[in-house]
Amino acid sequence: MLNAAVIGLGWWGQTIVRMLEGSPKIRLIRVMTRSRAGTELAEARALAISTEYRDVLRDPAVEAVILCTPHSTHLDLVREAAHARKHVFCEKPLALTRRDAEAAIAACNAAGVTLGIGHERRFEPAILELRRRVERGELGTLLQLEATFSQDKFLALDPGNWRFSSIEAPAGPLTGTGIHLLDLAISFLGPMERLFASVKHLSGHMANGDTLAILAVFKSGAQALFGASLATPFDGRFALYGREGWADMRDLSHPEAPSGMTLTLCHKGGRRECLDFAPSASVRANLEAFADAATGKSPYPMSQQEMLWNIAALEAVSQSAASGRVEAVES
Repeated sequence: MLNAAVIGLGWWGQTIVRMLEGSPKIRLIRVMTRSRAGTELAEARALAISTEYRDVLRDPAVEAVILCTPHSTHLDLVREAAHARKHVFCEKPLALTRRDAEAAIAACNAAGVTLGIGHERRFEPAILELRRRVERGELGTLLQLEATFSQDKFLALDPGNWRFSSIEAPAGPLTGTGIHLLDLAISFLGPMERLFASVKHLSGHMANGDTLAILAVFKSGAQALFGASLATPFDGRFALYGREGWADMRDLSHPEAPSGMTLTLCHKGGRRECLDFAPSASVRANLEAFADAATGKSPYPMSQQEMLWNIAALEAVSQSAASGRVEAVES
């Protein structure tokens, strides 16, 4: 068991607390929160409560921290945790620039602690099955990717919420939903070379934009089309097209409350397979993979190189959305 503390009990921090109940690999023993809702949630579960990060890091019983805080705080919090020799699970994105991502990774490596990232979509059963099919060569050389991840959960938030800040969340849906698509694309296609991004304000009060579109070219030569919105009911789609066939994965609901997904594969000649997948706790699976890595049982299934490629792509999307030009992705 890995003894951990959740830092920040907003919407997602509270979700993680609930999802880890009964985990055989992570035991939550402390939280850091200053909100009434977070305090009530922690008290109901008999978790120790701190209002200051330094108090969490001073607790010798805490072996790892799970960061659920605004994006611009991640680098400093990761550094402090690494200095205190605590393993770090950081909600996505790891950072807002490649330079900061490099610094966060370097701090963890220097301290010899494990770094995990909140990209739970890698752990969804349909994605795992698709990866097995791709690795067996069933789709052949991958040519193009199309992906969408949209939701309207943020419409209920106060307009002053940090998630609508162009500093904390540049290019609107990028850090909330689009970053998951970038990560999945990189996990299948490798690093990006260049991209063009456009963000629009179409729903009203989201000052940093609510609708995002991206066209990307990868170093492999493959291309990708991404769509992300914060103003429409949930939709999740991930499709790969190759020389030998294609695959289309559809989510039935948001990962916060999963209800399953479908995967359609079309092979050369037109033969199709349609697979249904039961709901799975992918968020918990990611955290438990982090716990396995922190306790030395198995490597964390996301390389640090991929972490850097992902943040390099995020930075290029932010730059392109602001400049209106095609931007290179530093890889």
